[in-house]
Amino acid sequence: MTEDSGWDIIIEPKSKIFDLKIRELIRYKDLLFLFVRRDLVAQYKQTILGPLWYFIQPVLTTLTYTLIFGNIAGLSTDGLPKMLFYMAGVTCWRYFADSLIKTSDTFTKNAQIFGKVYFPRAIVPMSVTITNLVTFGIQLLLFFGFYGYYKTFQNFQGGIQLEVVFFPVLVIIMMFLGLGVGLMLSALTTKYRDLKFLVTFGVQLLMYSTPVIYPLSSIPEKYKIFILANPMTGIIETFRFMFLGTGELNYGYLGYSALFSFSLFVVGLIVFNRTEKNFMDTV
Repeated sequence: MTEDSGWDIIIEPKSKIFDLKIRELIRYKDLLFLFVRRDLVAQYKQTILGPLWYFIQPVLTTLTYTLIFGNIAGLSTDGLPKMLFYMAGVTCWRYFADSLIKTSDTFTKNAQIFGKVYFPRAIVPMSVTITNLVTFGIQLLLFFGFYGYYKTFQNFQGGIQLEVVFFPVLVIIMMFLGLGVGLMLSALTTKYRDLKFLVTFGVQLLMYSTPVIYPLSSIPEKYKIFILANPMTGIIETFRFMFLGTGELNYGYLGYSALFSFSLFVVGLIVFNRTEKNFMDTV
């Protein structure tokens, strides 16, 4: 029988290696948004401050970076107010880092539900990425709040650039990058459990090779190629340029980030789909 014959479920031979199961993911879109709703509700349930943590965490992180790297270490901020400079970097980095970390243990964290009912397993990491997108939007509003304060009361001369119309593209690149790395790590952690203990530490180290706490312009030319090899570098520099007018908008760097992120997402999804077939034997 063909797929047009009206069957709800069709049993097929083993899929090809490049079968990303996109059509199946679209079929289960209602389940995807159900998971997103669940994660949003459960994230700060039974906490005293509740949703206020969406604002408290980035503010405390930004204040810490301002004190340590801006005031004590005296690192350059390209002439930007320290709070705005660090909050721009933190806002982007937190979305990428949270997407990566929270999707990296998909199989081990959801083994019970995966063993009881069938649905496309990639729905779970994708729901995490979309949930983090809501968090990113909330923290972006916080960034705009600080931007408005410095613009109104501190005579900040920078401003939003015309290239901000491409901001959704920047978000999609970050989404693919975080999801792609997370999918690959989730497949690896089914066999190598100690990887999940290294993920958070590794992400923290990776941050120091990204212009979150320093501008790209402050890096000596002989070391700049290593910083630019990190796809988040072009993203954060572009974000600062779009909203603050300072930073480096280089379409070559951004194109590299986009190509790297999309390629990593495709590879990650392939590895994830191959792993889901026998992960119950190793989890």
